[in-house]
Formats: sequence, structure tokens, C-alpha cells
Amino acid sequence: MVTPQTLLPQIFKLSSFQKKVLERMGLKTSYDLLRYFPSRYGSLSPTKSIVLLNVGEEVVLFGKLKNVETKKTFRSKMPISNATLEDTTGEISLVWFNQPYIAKMFGENSLVRVEGKVTDGKKEIYISNPKIEKVGSLPEGVGDSLFGSKDEHSLHPIYSERKSISSNWIYHAIQKILKNIDSNKLEDPIPKEILSKYNLPSLRTALIWIHAPKKQIDADAARKRFAFEEVLYVQLDRAKERFLSNREKSFVINISDKEISSFINTFNFPFTRAQNNALDTILNDLKKGSPMSRLLEGDVGSGKTAVAATASFVAASTHPPGRQSSSLQVAYMAPTEILAGQHFESFIEYFAKYKVNIGLITGSGARKFPSKINKEKSTKISKTQLLKWVANGEIPILIGTHSLIQKTVRFKNLALIIIDEQHRFGVKQRMQLRRKHDLTPHLLSMTATPIPRTLALTIFGDLDLSLLDELPPGRKPVNTRIVLPQEREIVYKELEQILLSGRQAYVICPRVNDPDPDKENTLNAKSVKSEVERLKTKIFKEFKIEGITGKDKPKDKQEKMQRFKNGEIQILVATSVIEVGVNVPNATAILIENAERFGLAQLHQLRGRVLRSSHQAHCFVFTETKSKKTIDRLKSFVSAKNGFELAEADLKERGSGGLSINSRQWGVSDLAMEALRNIKMVEAARLEATLLIQQDFELKKHPELARRVLQRTAVHME
Repeated sequence: MVTPQTLLPQIFKLSSFQKKVLERMGLKTSYDLLRYFPSRYGSLSPTKSIVLLNVGEEVVLFGKLKNVETKKTFRSKMPISNATLEDTTGEISLVWFNQPYIAKMFGENSLVRVEGKVTDGKKEIYISNPKIEKVGSLPEGVGDSLFGSKDEHSLHPIYSERKSISSNWIYHAIQKILKNIDSNKLEDPIPKEILSKYNLPSLRTALIWIHAPKKQIDADAARKRFAFEEVLYVQLDRAKERFLSNREKSFVINISDKEISSFINTFNFPFTRAQNNALDTILNDLKKGSPMSRLLEGDVGSGKTAVAATASFVAASTHPPGRQSSSLQVAYMAPTEILAGQHFESFIEYFAKYKVNIGLITGSGARKFPSKINKEKSTKISKTQLLKWVANGEIPILIGTHSLIQKTVRFKNLALIIIDEQHRFGVKQRMQLRRKHDLTPHLLSMTATPIPRTLALTIFGDLDLSLLDELPPGRKPVNTRIVLPQEREIVYKELEQILLSGRQAYVICPRVNDPDPDKENTLNAKSVKSEVERLKTKIFKEFKIEGITGKDKPKDKQEKMQRFKNGEIQILVATSVIEVGVNVPNATAILIENAERFGLAQLHQLRGRVLRSSHQAHCFVFTETKSKKTIDRLKSFVSAKNGFELAEADLKERGSGGLSINSRQWGVSDLAMEALRNIKMVEAARLEATLLIQQDFELKKHPELARRVLQRTAVHME
């Protein structure tokens, strides 16, 4: 009898290579394999008679097996299973490479259903590595239109494959486990009352329906159940964070409205309605004495940094209880050294008239503002000295990268943590910075990545949400155009005029290097390397052009970005590495090559690079596709009013793959990400998670659920 914990080598005869591949796939136990769900179902292949087969088509055949045998190749000794499939109209050869179990599982005269691609051999047509399963009887008069979607054979699961682990192997392995598993050991983590409330199938039923469905409705119900389960795990983890946060104490941060207005008036622009609303909410949170946990979401250029700077000013202007000579401290964490340096320079500008010490710490070194020699500038200092001042409370605001998480960084009165581009940091990194203080610091997370509401409710379920959904006055919408191949030269002339007027431009390519032309299925997409050379030698000979990619050394990237910011480079050719990058107001044009290869949300992020000044900005969306669907998708990018609108469109059209979110980092599977299209499911999982944690924080009444949540959290907090 198989249990959920039974190791796969105890059930199947595996080669050492297969064992390694399965481990890399995260498949060690029978339960792991049962949770390896089909990527799709083979219901679209036509059912045909052998006499009607054509080379190259995917088909479903029914027949009787003959001449079943296993041999080994002469040189590599690879096992090959051979058989002949016979129906009333003819015969066709079947061959399976590295699947010796086929001959043992399917004996002579077995009645089977076979699915695969018809291949043209030297002497005859054959089917290589077909999917195969036994059937009780053969249908009569097999033909092109005999079987519809209602037939019990119409849905055949297809699994994502790896070398030596075929979809067919996975299918048969799972069927064997389902037949032999001890049902009493297969505990359902979801409480029965929740299953009943939302009409979800039990664990055992769902496993059968997802791996061996007779109807599409059964497969859909199973996927819905497993999607709900995974979203519930994430929501329980977030509900625990909310519950703990509500019980913790934090500094009360509060200064007069007059002081706040005075600081805001130092900006060279008025706050928008959205900025004022978000700031009011944040300031109210800071007054409560319990830790704020808030996500500030807004498009590039919507003014998030100004809001964060104002919150920082309020914190740095507040004294700890009974210590009028000290001030509370702020930690501002950015994902890259470039961005951290940019925020440091911005804060120097914002705080120029105030006597506030500001520090910068990254992997490259440390700086402090103001300098003793020049009160208007910053100076390099040793990390040791900076950290000493931070520990003494003499540096109210410290800006940095992951360096802020290091054990050597200690604050005396840390009251506010600000995390820029929240999605680029894991849960563990956020908690590391927050959980080592007597009083829990307030948390303000920020992101310019457009996130659909369902995703925000799931991944950032422990955070309250504030939106900046309007741009500052004076900012002109980016002039966005789709450019077809015949219009390329016209756009190059327009860009030349923009560059001659003193402005700068980005050119975005999907690839770093040119693909290997000898490889099959090579994507025909432009690369940074070849585009730099082409633009330099053929198009814009008189301008300085350089390339930057994610594979460049951090020091080289920073140096190129700084030179671009200084105006020494007119055209910066890059991958999407500049999606979160330095602020270059003089860059007012961006050309995006092979735009169809980017998600809508990512295109919007890239377009935001040129939305940094009051000058008219241009975004040229190059595409060579003729697909109406793709053109329509790009048209929605051109016409969308904001990133939130685009993010919802991307989720509907392409699923989670179009979003700039690393689902693996957050512990959300592809199946669960599919569920994020369903706001009702996400809200239901959030509600049930909240109720479960309020009634039973440690989930003692539901031990299997507690174990699964703990297991998921442990994996994704590593």
C-alpha cells in the first residue's frame, strides 16, 4: 500500500538520471507527484482511423496492440519499446524511447487509446512516444467526428516534461499511485465546512478529476479546488501577519500640521489629490501606536517618493518618548544601488533646508549628508563610522539596498521602514528588517508595478492598499504609437530630430545576445548586442550609443547609467533591466523592439522611464507580428489611461505570465495564479483565512492545514 510519504524509488524502478531529474522537479514522494498537475488536456486531437492518417497531424487512435517488445540500442544501450497498433482499417508502428515499462504494462492484444504525432519514417509512417492507456472496449466506426467532448476518452492529461520524464510516464505513474494509495492516509487540509460552503470537491475526488477526468466540468472543478487551496495557504500566512501586527506596539509618530505643510511647500510642485489622500491615510496610521502595514501603489511619476519623503520627515521630526534630544529613525530600502543612490540624492534635495543627517549604505560603500566641509553636499565615509552613528541614533534617515538587512546594521529608534519596489524583496527580507526591534517599526511598501487587485489581496494580503492613480499637473501623457515594419525609417527620422533637440532615448530589446541560428525554434528577436552595432554603424552614426543588460557587472551598469544621466550617452540600448532604474528627465523617447514579447504591465513600466519631465515624451512600439489578437493587445496598451487598467487587462488576456511578478518567490503556483482572475475566489479565501486565524491562531483544530501552511512558508522563506 502506498502512502503520501512513500518515496518514488520505492514505487517505481528508476534510473539514477531519472531520480536526479525528478528531484530537480521537486518530486520526491507519491504526494509530490499527485500534486504535479496537467498543463492541459489532449481533447483537441481528432480521433481517426489508421487508413486516414496524414504525416504531421496530432491524432487519437483506438485499436489492438500486436508485436509488443523491448530492445536496446546497439551503442547507447537505450531501451526502446516497439508495438504495432491495429484497427479495422490498417496498422501503424509505435515506438517509445527510454520507456521499457511500456512492454510490461501493455501486453499482446491489449485494447488501447493512443495519442501522438504521425511521423514520416524511411519505410513507413509511425508514432513516436505516443501517450497510451488501456480501454475496456473499442468504439465502433472510428472516424473524424465520432467522439465529442462528452466521450469518456476525450480528455487526456498532458504534463510538462523533462528529459527522460515524459508526460506519458507521469500519467501512468500517477494512475498507479491513485490505484494503490491508502485513502485513510490522504488527509484533506481544507476543513469540510469550507469545502461544503463553496461546493468544492474533496482531496481524493479532486485528484481523480484532475488526473483522469471524464468531463471538462470535472477537471475545472478540481483545478478550482486546488487553486482555492493554494490561495488559502498564502492568505493564512498573511492573516497571521495581520493578527500579530495588530497585537504589537509601535512608536506614535505625530507632528503639527503646520510643520508638515511647511515641508510639502518646499517641493517645486503641488501634491495631487491622490498624493494628499494617501499621505493623510499614512499619517493617521502613524499616530495609532500599532504598526502600520501599507502598500503604496502608483505609476512611475505619480509621486510615491515625495509621499515617502514626507512620511520620513514626520518620523525624523518626532522625538522618542522622554528623549527630546533624539529623533526617530527611518530605513529606506531600494532594490538596486542605482535606485538607492537616486533616492539619496532626492532626499538631500528635499531636506536641504532642514538639519537632518541622511546616510547611504550599499555594497559599494557609504555616504553621509551633510558633509562637515560643505553643508550642501554629501561625503564618503567608512561603513563602520556610519553604522556607529546609526546605532547611536545620530542618523535619522538611512537609505540602502539589501545591506540594510545585515546583522551589523543596528538602529536605536527605528520607527519607519520604507521598501521601494516591494515585489523585488521576499517576505523573509521584509521580516528581517522589521522583527529585530522592541517596538515594531511602521512599514510603508511601494511599487510602480501595476498589480491587479486580486494579486494585491493575495501576495500583499497583510498590507493595506493606497493608490496613486493620477499624475502631477503639467505632465503630458506619453505619445504612444504602434510601429509596423514599413514605418521604421519614418520613426528613425523623428527620433533623430528629438536627439538633435538635445534630448536622449532608450531602445529596448528582448534579448541580450543574438540566438544560435542552428538551434530549432529559435526566437527571432532583436538583441542588445547586435542593435548597438547596427544603430552605431548604420542609423545614428553621429550619436553616442551604448548597451546595458542584466548580465553586466553591477559596477559597469551603474557607471553607464550615470553617464547616461549626465548626458554623455545619447541612446541607451537595453533589456528590460532599466524597468526599475535611474531617473533621467532628459530621456524623452523610448523605442521598444519586438513589443509583442513583453507583457502589458511590463510595457507600461518601460514607458514610465520617459515620464519624468514636463517635456513631451514619445513611446514607439515596434512589432513585426501580423496577429490581430496581438495588435489588439498592443492597441489596449496605447489607449490605456493607467497601469491599473493595463494590469487587469494583462491578467485577463495572458494570465499571470504577463505580470512582472515572480510567482515562485511568493509561493504562488501557476495554478493559483490562474485563480487570481477570480476576485470572488480570492476574497473568499481571504475571508476564510481571517476567520480561521481569529478563532484558532495556531490551527490546532486543523493540524493538516497547519502543517501545509508551515511547509509552504518554510519553503518560500528560505
